[in-house]
Amino acid sequence: MLKHAELKQTEIAAQAAAVSVAKTVSALSVAVAISIIVHAVILTIHFEPELKKLANKLPSLNVVLVNAKTKNAPDKAELLAQANLDRGGNTDANRQMKTALPAPKQKTTEVKLRPSAEANSAAKAAKLKAQEAREQKRVDALEKQAQELLTQINSVKKVESNPTQDAASADPEQGDQKAFAKTLNRADLIAASIEIDRLEAQIAKQQDEYQKRPKRRFIGARTKEASDAMYLEAWRQKVERIGNLNYPAVAKDQKIYGQLRMTVSIKADGSIENIVIDKSSGSKILDEAAKNIVNLAAPYAKFSEEMKKNTDILGITRTWTFTQEDALATQ
Repeated sequence: MLKHAELKQTEIAAQAAAVSVAKTVSALSVAVAISIIVHAVILTIHFEPELKKLANKLPSLNVVLVNAKTKNAPDKAELLAQANLDRGGNTDANRQMKTALPAPKQKTTEVKLRPSAEANSAAKAAKLKAQEAREQKRVDALEKQAQELLTQINSVKKVESNPTQDAASADPEQGDQKAFAKTLNRADLIAASIEIDRLEAQIAKQQDEYQKRPKRRFIGARTKEASDAMYLEAWRQKVERIGNLNYPAVAKDQKIYGQLRMTVSIKADGSIENIVIDKSSGSKILDEAAKNIVNLAAPYAKFSEEMKKNTDILGITRTWTFTQEDALATQ
């Protein structure tokens, strides 16, 4: 009977403990559920800062970039920029340039090529012709200036030799004014005469320098003057004869053929002033052979009296051909 009572009490205690555990688990589940719901609500709520709302309502600030600047700022600026700019435009309308700023300069790699013999020769010929044109313009300007000065000198001398004689005025003040003007005129004439003498000396010096400068002419295969044609033909025959007798052996052995254009400047006594390759053959052997032939054939015939009248140095431009028959021909 006693054991039965103990078992009954133990069963009752166990049931009470089970009920307590069940209540505790139920309360924990409810608390966890509530916590999850609260956090979910918090995560879905967004708070917008007051500063962002204020920034959205602020007016925009326009700043333009200018590609020029001035030292002084304008009294009334119309726009904001990175530098002061106080300048006008070419229109009364309120317009703003919308072109892009200058693009930054890109560094380019320069490749310096060594100039070829043909380029050097062509440059020398062009430089010589340009010098001739400049000298001719200088002569024309000197002649014009000399003519104007001579006219002015004759006018001054005429005034000095025939001064104007004015009648004496009855009014003393008017007479003093005329005397003062006459003194000024005489002083101006003396100063002008001194300046003219100086200019005359300068022009005489320039004309003397020009007269000492050699007269230079250039001719090619097509020439009209009889004296030039005869001289050119004699020069051609001599050059080709010497060239075929001294044909470059290297070119013959290596079968090198080609054409080149060359200008030979000859002085009045038949000597050579210079040799210029206007257009290279592409072979240094042929270019040097042509120069060597010209030097071997020198000196050439002296200029005739007719040629000396207008020529001190004669430039002969010819095309030299080294043929496949190992022969030289010029044209």
